[in-house]
Amino acid sequence: MENDFKEKAYRAFLKIAKKNKYLRVPMLCCMTAVLSGYYIVRHFAQNSKRYAGIGFAMIFFMMSSSFAFPVMADRGGFVSTGRTKETETVGPLGAAEESGAVLANEPVTEDIGFLDDSEILDGYEDAELHGMESADQYTLDDILEDSGSYTDGNEKVTEEQKKKTVFDGQDWRLVLINKQHPIPENYTFDLVTIKGSMQCDSRILDELLAMLRAAKEDGINLVIRSPYRDMSRQEYLFDRKITIYMKSGMSYMEAYKTASQAVTVPGASEHQIGLAIDITSDDYVTLDENFGRTAAGKWLAKHSCEFGFVLRYPEGKEYITSIEYEPWHFRYVGREAAEIITGQGITLEEFVENYTGK
Repeated sequence: MENDFKEKAYRAFLKIAKKNKYLRVPMLCCMTAVLSGYYIVRHFAQNSKRYAGIGFAMIFFMMSSSFAFPVMADRGGFVSTGRTKETETVGPLGAAEESGAVLANEPVTEDIGFLDDSEILDGYEDAELHGMESADQYTLDDILEDSGSYTDGNEKVTEEQKKKTVFDGQDWRLVLINKQHPIPENYTFDLVTIKGSMQCDSRILDELLAMLRAAKEDGINLVIRSPYRDMSRQEYLFDRKITIYMKSGMSYMEAYKTASQAVTVPGASEHQIGLAIDITSDDYVTLDENFGRTAAGKWLAKHSCEFGFVLRYPEGKEYITSIEYEPWHFRYVGREAAEIITGQGITLEEFVENYTGK
């Protein structure tokens, strides 16, 4: 059958070419095109099953990839498990329902660019976005009301200790938690109650209370705002921030990137291991960069290292920490490391790289 087709095609074109010599070249081109098309169709016909399998595989891949993507923002919908009372797990949809935020399928603004919190909060206090809208807030007097006692923590770092230049990279005090270094699966710690529902790693409580006492002696009443948070709480805060950014017109990926500069990605937050504390004062409760200019903010930046704490996200180091300046966020690293970090004006990332051999 193949030979018959080629023979008939050849004779047809040859007959036309013989009648008119000017049509020889065009007929040759036409014959070449027809035979090429014939072979292409014949190839696909003989390999139809193979190409059908490839097609189904591609369709399956595209469908599975679209369902794996967290949000289909352009279509105005979410792919999320939401929040249930049983699990207390909050997804983007659950966050939107609780906050009253408008979902992505509602009208949005054009060309919004980067927005700071003051432009997107739309009635929210910044404290709400950090989980403080219903959280307790305690001063030293509040905390000691029940226990009635505290210790001064460890002794000051000796000169001999200061000369030490190599630290143990496995030391729990120096565990590096950020977007590139999530909480290790085998990391364990014990929580202790500070006051009410507030908790922290039991190993830092004495130093925390000693720092509050020292500040009070200097006429500054520090207030503990947000210590330990579990995973579900961190997910809620992060998803809520994303929802608010999307309400202002950002795509999901834009909102995710922007939110991660203000609220740490769940699983990569120091609050989840009880070593980070958000601290303000009794006369300035807003979690914003202006706290760093207050007497309490300046006191903490200068003296927190004496008790093993460091300003975790300093101004001008955002390119290293990937987190915006947070003068209220302090992390426990131990007195020896804290004095080096504060004295040299470096971040924990830089300290771990330069002093632990990692």
